[in-house]
Amino acid sequence: MRRYAPILALAGLLATALGLMCSGAHAQPLSTALRPPRDLAKRVARNESFIRAMRDQYTFRQYFQFEELTSSGQRMGIYQEQREVIFSPERGRAEVLEKLPSNSLKRIRLTDEDFHDVREIQNFLFTEDVLWLYQIRHQGDEVVEGEPCWVMRVSPKNHLEGMRFFEGVLWVSKNDEEIVRASGHAVPEIRTTKHENLFPAFTTVRQRIDGHWMPVRTYADDELAYSSGRQRVRLQVDFADYRRFGADSSIAFGEVPKDAASPEPKP
Repeated sequence: MRRYAPILALAGLLATALGLMCSGAHAQPLSTALRPPRDLAKRVARNESFIRAMRDQYTFRQYFQFEELTSSGQRMGIYQEQREVIFSPERGRAEVLEKLPSNSLKRIRLTDEDFHDVREIQNFLFTEDVLWLYQIRHQGDEVVEGEPCWVMRVSPKNHLEGMRFFEGVLWVSKNDEEIVRASGHAVPEIRTTKHENLFPAFTTVRQRIDGHWMPVRTYADDELAYSSGRQRVRLQVDFADYRRFGADSSIAFGEVPKDAASPEPKP
């Protein structure tokens, strides 16, 4: 977005350890079941490549809303658009605006990078062709939406000119090694002597569609630190009515409201 101009507990542990040593017991290493596979990133990338190829055969609606807010949360301006993302064997993929976008933003102008991020970064697909561009650190495990997950922090090794990247955290299902949630930033930010192009922290959630985890919503509520002052923004992208080419029915996740309110980000 470009802006215009305890001691007792320790004693007990030591006593327990001494008792185990005296009884001939040996400390056991952390079970391998509690550690992520060494090649987890490669497995995830392989699955993501499959999901991307699979998603490219689906038609769905993409609703995008971006709001300028005061620090207290009152709306100052809003941009809204709705697209039909379609697929056919003859034409491949295409996006069709269902109606002209509405725009009452006053202080921010959406840029090509913003729309690129909606398509490619915010519904981040960690595929094999981009794996080599990232460094990965494992950060334990958590349960997300009832799904046991490995936690992976990813960041670009280098910022290559003209390329956009994801930097943040991925939650990967332990059961099928697919991404369940992503939370982070699109990078790099763009700051020059003439303009600033900044991007909010976002979260993308997924749901199972035909047995695989695919993006259904991206949301953000953040303050962008422009040199001229901070600007609060809110963003929401809904992916609804997934329908595979040739299928007779669609998979819907509720009607997209005309004036959607962003859910509160989850911790």
